[in-house]
Amino acid sequence: MADGYQPPRDGADTLTLSTPAQKQCRVIVVGNEKGGAGKSTVSIHLAIALMRMGSKVGVIDLDVRQRTLTRYLENRMRWMQSTGAQLPMPEIIRVDASSERDLDIAEKEETERFHTSLERLKAVCEVVIVDAPGGDTYLSRIAHMAADSLITPLNDSFVDFDLLGDVNPQTLEVLRPSFYSEMVWQCRKNKARTSRQPIDWVVMRNRVSPLEARNKQKVGEALSNLSKRIGFRLAPGLSERVIYRELFPAGLTLLDLTESGSNVSFTMSHVAARQELRDLVIIMQLPELAGVEIAF
Repeated sequence: MADGYQPPRDGADTLTLSTPAQKQCRVIVVGNEKGGAGKSTVSIHLAIALMRMGSKVGVIDLDVRQRTLTRYLENRMRWMQSTGAQLPMPEIIRVDASSERDLDIAEKEETERFHTSLERLKAVCEVVIVDAPGGDTYLSRIAHMAADSLITPLNDSFVDFDLLGDVNPQTLEVLRPSFYSEMVWQCRKNKARTSRQPIDWVVMRNRVSPLEARNKQKVGEALSNLSKRIGFRLAPGLSERVIYRELFPAGLTLLDLTESGSNVSFTMSHVAARQELRDLVIIMQLPELAGVEIAF
């Protein structure tokens, strides 16, 4: 087994692969080259939402430094063990970067690790969610090329907007796409050439302020202009809420708050947050969920 490849292990802290799934598997990549955009929060909540809707879900953690998604699920497993609760738990594989110094050898090794992990999960899951790293890495690029759907969480500011495009500060006219948009464009071209399949790109405005500030309006207008030029769909994101940080140590999501053992009071704010998650699932337009009731 190649060094750095972490398949599911037998034991209390992991899940083992189950029976093969019958449906075609969709690959959803949650990607953004800036850290702190909420990729792992989106990944875990989307995974649990899809599982509560009846899908078999696997996740791949490519964030080789922080491993937020891996630690989130480890916390979730410990919480289940301590409370006796039974919660939806996706199958997870962690993929590490190669330690080889030769670039060609390293890229070959990382390609093999990623696609081996992806094929293992695709054999038993209906959806695989890939949590991409917050940087431009080779692993991130091959993950983007494998995507059927790409979700890019974007903090609602022009600092993060610069990741996607450069705009005239006065007119908000798009001057040129930025480096991440260009990378996604190349990945879309490569996938279309090799598999004749498109990548559905959804940009979600994350950590949105509830206040109708002028900056919020300008960011929205600039994103709308950019979406027409480079071809992504806009989705409402998750508002800035303290609850997301509070849930991490227990490995819980907004969809687990009414479960036995949860000591978090369920409030109207959490109802609103669940609606944001429903809106994201709806706007993803996943063909695998056609006709399926949103059960949360």
